[in-house]
Amino acid sequence: MSDEKSITVDVVSDVVCPWCFIGQKRLDKAIAAANEVEVHIRWRPFQLDPTIPPEGKDRREYMMAKFGSDERIREIHARIEPLGEAEGINFAFAAIKVAPNTLDAHRVIRWAGAAGEVMQNRLVRRLFQLNFEEGANLGDHVVLINAAREAGMDASVVETLLPTDADVEAVRTEIATASRMGITGVPCFLLEGKYAVMGAQDVDTLTDAIRQVAAAKARGELEKATR
Repeated sequence: MSDEKSITVDVVSDVVCPWCFIGQKRLDKAIAAANEVEVHIRWRPFQLDPTIPPEGKDRREYMMAKFGSDERIREIHARIEPLGEAEGINFAFAAIKVAPNTLDAHRVIRWAGAAGEVMQNRLVRRLFQLNFEEGANLGDHVVLINAAREAGMDASVVETLLPTDADVEAVRTEIATASRMGITGVPCFLLEGKYAVMGAQDVDTLTDAIRQVAAAKARGELEKATR
């Protein structure tokens, strides 16, 4: 397939964001629908709450402090669950015991990206599943190492790097860059580094955006816009 029918989508997301999990599923469907376009995905870091300590917080206490009541929390979950079900996600919010700091998860995602797009996609999908469907703690290094192994990464390298500061500043810089670009919520789908689709949009919206940007690229309009 020629480069003219190839685009890159940078997905700015956090692995503890339910809308990002929904967005990932919808993006998959959009890519399948616009199958005449070759879409390359890169996952970019964002932290919904970088103030959470490395050991995480009790999720129920965290949610209560954020939303004020069990009733409000139930309402939020009840709104998200059927949307997830429609995308094949079995949200198990009650199983999530820890609200983690996701910085280390983003480091592992970054390392997966260095090993290739397929590896990174596999890892991100597994992390979403672990958090939302299995209630795993994504701040736990054992969980992250096992996820890396399941995605096909060299788990021994991940195990060696995680306790160090490797790529901590690189990830924080990427998050700061997203903020400077005006990204205040996720998911954000950045097509060819120029066109942003904000939020977990429906499949048709994402499909249309992919096709339009691919067509603009084929006409040479994206190159003109950067000169």
